Amino acid sequence: MGRGFDTISFLSDLGVVDEHVGVVKAIVRDLAPHAQIIDLTHHIAPYDVRAGSLALARAVTYLPAGVILAVVDAGHTRAVGIEVAGGKGVLLGPDNGLLASAVAMVGGAERAVVLDREEFHLASPGGILAVRDVFAPVAAHLCNGKDLAELGRLVDADSILPGVVPLSRDFHGVGSEGRNDDFGVGVHAEVLWIDHTGNCQLNIGLDDVSPWGVVEGTRLQVTAGEQTRSVLRVTRAGSLGPGAVGLMLDGSGLLTLVLDRRSAADELSLAAGDQVTVQPSTDHVVSVPVDLRQ
Repeated sequence: MGRGFDTISFLSDLGVVDEHVGVVKAIVRDLAPHAQIIDLTHHIAPYDVRAGSLALARAVTYLPAGVILAVVDAGHTRAVGIEVAGGKGVLLGPDNGLLASAVAMVGGAERAVVLDREEFHLASPGGILAVRDVFAPVAAHLCNGKDLAELGRLVDADSILPGVVPLSRDFHGVGSEGRNDDFGVGVHAEVLWIDHTGNCQLNIGLDDVSPWGVVEGTRLQVTAGEQTRSVLRVTRAGSLGPGAVGLMLDGSGLLTLVLDRRSAADELSLAAGDQVTVQPSTDHVVSVPVDLRQ
């Protein structure tokens, strides 16, 4: 027997318009009525494994001991379970890279199984719906004390597909006037995530800009597409003036482009995955295209 759990943390791309999330909860309630479900989000864009992986990685260190059920683009790969933290948690999900970053955040995998023991699944009237027929009952069985090894075939944890984490790149070049000066120093970053208010989280932290002597109030230069803007290093968006763009350290320890009560994504025409260049400020005047209307 395993230790048993009383909490399932649930993340998916299922949405809440259809019945799928409700059916998963009903199955768990029927098989493990003591278990409670925390809905992290069900609004990951369909099939967006990258977004689901990043959301899970942001949340995992705040979750209670128990089962983490993450289902994004689950229809085309094997179902796996990964034990972490000395048995305090088990992550369930498709083997498509979705779980990898979260597993790394909590210290790495200890045991891993392919969930192929059909006696612990639900019979399907048609094609198998993994979240309903495999993951929901397996999560319930784990809560009831089934050991992970009873629920599937043990596999090497290193065989689980790793996640893809975009890395920033420093660059050192020459300035626009051919000088080896600060204008040719910077970092190529990527927008990892855009939150509900339009803040744009980048894949860089303070260590990436600290060699330039960046402190609160330092001006930097950000290029996004054809736009180049002067940005201010701030600790809160509310300290920015109207229309000013700030670079703020967010709750995940990453630098994030922000405006006060406005969307940085809209202002800079950014989407998740877009490339952004961050550089020390220059003496050049930075201009922004403006449409003048009658």
